[in-house]
Amino acid sequence: MSKIKKSERTRAEILDQAWDLIATRGADVSLTEIAESVGLTRQSVYVHFGSRGGLLMALVRRADERFEIWNSVGEALQIKDTKARFEACLDAWFAFVPRIHPVARDLIRLRTTDEAAAKAWEDRMQELRSVLRHLVVALKKDGALAEDWTVSKAANYLWVSVSVQSWSLLVDDLGVSEKQAANTLKQAISRALLA
Repeated sequence: MSKIKKSERTRAEILDQAWDLIATRGADVSLTEIAESVGLTRQSVYVHFGSRGGLLMALVRRADERFEIWNSVGEALQIKDTKARFEACLDAWFAFVPRIHPVARDLIRLRTTDEAAAKAWEDRMQELRSVLRHLVVALKKDGALAEDWTVSKAANYLWVSVSVQSWSLLVDDLGVSEKQAANTLKQAISRALLA
């Protein structure tokens, strides 16, 4: 039992250190550098993750756990009032985006040339799209989705609007504060989608 716990602790330590390195230096950081930062060999990292791709996949999933995004969204989904539920889900997501932004930005940059980065990014986006579709279905069911939208089109619009890229354009390119970026996007989304 203690061996399993030690292995899990080591795995979490590798992932947290990898996150910090990638956030500050970019996703081009090597497995050797990650291993050395936690006092391990590169082979030890391979034992835990199998490949660089396995590490990146575990890394983005660990971020969800570490920053408790799905717990926050899960709590928001329990809200009875449709519009309050929708806004609480957006609040949870936009509180998460600044925390993942440094690593997400690099995965987005690398995904056209790095298969491991592309798979890690797509894995997280599939889950996000599923949650957003669930939100839109609930809006439609409760009669709160604006009349001109189909569920599919609204879910796609919502995914694009809440994307790290949209948030990053406001914050990084235009110098808007993180809070103002979240409020601007939430306001535009609500006006577009809510009846």
